[in-house]
Amino acid sequence: MAASGPQPPSSTSSLPAPPSVPPTVGHSPAPAPSNQRGLQRIWQKRGIAAWVLWPVSLIYGALVHIRRSLYRAGWLKAQHPGRPVVVVGNVIAGGAGKTPAVIAIVRHLQARGLRPGVISRGYGRSTTDCRAVAPDSLASEVGDEPLLMARSFANGPGGAGQVPVFVARRRITAARALLAAHPDTDVIVCDDGLQHLALQRDLEICIFNDQGVGNGFLLPAGPLREPWPRAVDFVLHAGHAVPGGAAPAFAMQRALAPFALRSDGTQMPLANLQGHPLHAVAAVARPHDFFSMLLAQGLTLAHTEPLPDHYDFNSWNRLLDRRYTLICTEKDAVKLWGQHPDALAVPLQLQVNPAFFEALDARMGIHIAATQVAVLPPLSSPPV
Repeated sequence: MAASGPQPPSSTSSLPAPPSVPPTVGHSPAPAPSNQRGLQRIWQKRGIAAWVLWPVSLIYGALVHIRRSLYRAGWLKAQHPGRPVVVVGNVIAGGAGKTPAVIAIVRHLQARGLRPGVISRGYGRSTTDCRAVAPDSLASEVGDEPLLMARSFANGPGGAGQVPVFVARRRITAARALLAAHPDTDVIVCDDGLQHLALQRDLEICIFNDQGVGNGFLLPAGPLREPWPRAVDFVLHAGHAVPGGAAPAFAMQRALAPFALRSDGTQMPLANLQGHPLHAVAAVARPHDFFSMLLAQGLTLAHTEPLPDHYDFNSWNRLLDRRYTLICTEKDAVKLWGQHPDALAVPLQLQVNPAFFEALDARMGIHIAATQVAVLPPLSSPPV
């Protein structure tokens, strides 16, 4: 099953003839920001730097254990919204592909006749309240990933209004607000939140990118937010190596869509961009992956610009040379299009092993049935 961003009617119009600029096909993309790239190197092996940070990771691990123990003992309370809750998250810092996985899972649930809703914290937003996310919301107010999902659901299969998206600092608050506004919702998918223990959940799906668990150390010596392996229901992983653990693991592949999206929703085939100099921008956890995938499509990257994940672009200055076509990820486009409507966004598509959805259906059927029994109103009098 594939999941991507909005897929409106395609357009085959091409760009004008490319301007005369130095050819750069095959040019190596610029590195990720130095601090991010340095951490990624440290986290991939148990070198000197990782061992120096290891004592700090022991303190971090102790705090993680204490917090989880407080929830298990009931000293800290977890709450359930009364509908089956599926948490899609990760145990590693940085991008693992959670948002495309959420989109794929939600669309599958829709295809099975269910009415899913999505909740998220809305990382990076300037607001702190609980609110619904509309396709025309501002990323600064709801977060870039929730806005990307809301637009994807509005323009994809199912039509507008079929998948409500709510954000709040406490996921239980978002879930209750969603159910109050959309009481027919019968399953809630939480974007991120494996470590948000205040929300009770019925299923946990852990996502791994192709780097797996790295060196296996906890932060800051390694990429792990909590010890792995730990109990989850399913694992989705990119790459060939299975991260380990007892949960059923299923492979997934990420690839760019064969088209770019304009701000008006129309599509341009990537093939039409070949030979045109591009200014590629990526404010995601692993920007070099995006640049590499563009190069693999035979595109000319005249300039690459990696930026911090969730960068707001408020102080960003575009290259003055307008011979370069601006190209970015969908996540960046929800922030860039307001000031740069000529930017092109390339969706990321996810291919998931169909066996995962079969296993998910089997587990969801059990939880849906249990919830429906639990919410039946009591009879006012014994049946005759």
